Amino acid sequence: MIENFWGNALFSVVPTIALGLMFWLMLRSILRADRTERKVYAQIEAEERARLGLDKPVT
Repeated sequence: MIENFWGNALFSVVPTIALGLMFWLMLRSILRADRTERKVYAQIEAEERARLGLDKPVT
């Protein structure tokens, strides 16, 4: 059993690293999509305010 120590160690660590990488990629894509959506929404809102003649956003 000791002769397969490094093989067993590798097979034990690889799934954890793979799941962590997949989670990181999914979270990264969600955050990027949110950032892009907010940017586009702000641009559309600015265009609408300019079209309606409103200078300052209402707080």
